[in-house]
Amino acid sequence: MDFDWSDILVPVSALLMGLYALALLLIFLYAISQLSLLINYVRNKNKTDQSPRFDLNDTDQVPYVTIQLPVYNELYVIERLLNHVSKIEYPRDKFEVQVLDDSTDESVSLTSKQISELQKTGLDIVHVRRTNRTGFKAGALKEGLQEAKGEFVAIFDADFVPGTDWLFQTVPYFKDKQVGVVQTRWGHINRDYSLLTQVQAFALDIHFTLEQVGRNSGGHFINFNGTAGVWRKSCIVDAGNWEGDTLTEDLDLSYRAQLKGWKFKYLEDVETPAELPVVMSAVRSQQFRWNKGGAENFQKMIRKIFQAKNIDFKTRLHAIMHLLNSSMFFTVLVVSILSIPMLYIKNEWGHFRWFFDVTSLFIISTIIFFICYWHTFKRIHGKGFTNFLTFTKQFVTFYAVAIGFSVHNSVAVLEGHLRKRSEFIRTPKFNIGTFKDNFKTNKYLQKNISKSTIVEGLLTLYFLFGMYSAFVVGPEGDFGLFPFHMLLFFGFGFIVYSSVKAKV
Repeated sequence: MDFDWSDILVPVSALLMGLYALALLLIFLYAISQLSLLINYVRNKNKTDQSPRFDLNDTDQVPYVTIQLPVYNELYVIERLLNHVSKIEYPRDKFEVQVLDDSTDESVSLTSKQISELQKTGLDIVHVRRTNRTGFKAGALKEGLQEAKGEFVAIFDADFVPGTDWLFQTVPYFKDKQVGVVQTRWGHINRDYSLLTQVQAFALDIHFTLEQVGRNSGGHFINFNGTAGVWRKSCIVDAGNWEGDTLTEDLDLSYRAQLKGWKFKYLEDVETPAELPVVMSAVRSQQFRWNKGGAENFQKMIRKIFQAKNIDFKTRLHAIMHLLNSSMFFTVLVVSILSIPMLYIKNEWGHFRWFFDVTSLFIISTIIFFICYWHTFKRIHGKGFTNFLTFTKQFVTFYAVAIGFSVHNSVAVLEGHLRKRSEFIRTPKFNIGTFKDNFKTNKYLQKNISKSTIVEGLLTLYFLFGMYSAFVVGPEGDFGLFPFHMLLFFGFGFIVYSSVKAKV
């Protein structure tokens, strides 16, 4: 009796199609959640902010503020950070600066020397050193909080350069005693340094306009972004203080605070400039931490979100989608890898052709993302046909590169959901703004090529095969997925090229 391969191939094909359809459905649901945020964003656009505010011209209303600067081996940017913070305009008797320095290199002496010079100017600034890095950034913030004099605590990472009027723009909103956090929008001082920085800026702008405004204006949970924001000290304490059991301590504390009823205030119009990572290894470490931390917080918070009595169904749903943001990378990776088998199944098994009409969901999802992100882009860069063309180019580039990161970020997400612990890997800072600046002399750069790069290289070839397949499947070829595979080839190829280039 001859063996019939269809006995195996048909059920395997059906299984792959089921996984493919499920992944597409999850991406579509994520797109719908983004569309919901866009609706909130548009509705909020023309509203006048009626929030109560302190009148800081009245000295009796000026609260005491502590500025915390958590740093670790920031040789290249610590001087710039301290210079900008020291120039912040606020009554000198109403604020202090804590430099929470966990450094282990020569930057310690540089920082100490600059702090001594600033102390001579009358600035209340202290150099806080720990004997170990327990809890990493969360541990440093928690220890500093014990000695903080301020009723409110502003936090800046080392790559940020706050403006002189920053406290006057943010602190007034704490007149509402229910407000626990005021968060500002990140700016990008080196947005146009390279294609890599442009893609990062594009992605961050989406978060800081569409997502933060969309959630905040809809009364849903948002997150403190780890920097460029102010906490009410009593809110931190009430929410359980900083904890170092996830890689995104900011997201963790944000959710614990909001579950206890604290309100967050997001200021889209207050921009705090920062430097974007300019080399692939730095972007990888940052992406890994953010995405793994998101998955860790989903595991930590999901039960509390379902059990909370003080949030409505829509807020609960948005909270789930928010915490699952990073998990979309794994879903996208599944769709990408399965797209080539789908091409062959479609052309070899005629009775499955109906299924591929359903997969148009991916096109619909992409159109939704395009519409949502255009609103983000024109909010910052303006309308007009020229800007629309620029946006279209950047959207396609962002889409390709974001998918290219899906292997690296999927590993992070899976580790987060499986609760595999790992150290807090800092993102190297560069103090680079122009093409003349050379990042290769940075002592903090990783020199080895990651395992993900090898997998990404193989996938680049895999999607090149997918492009070739368009010409050979079926009697006349099938070019329906050709643009998608070309996008994947470019995205993964760019990640590999940028990773290798930075090492040579």
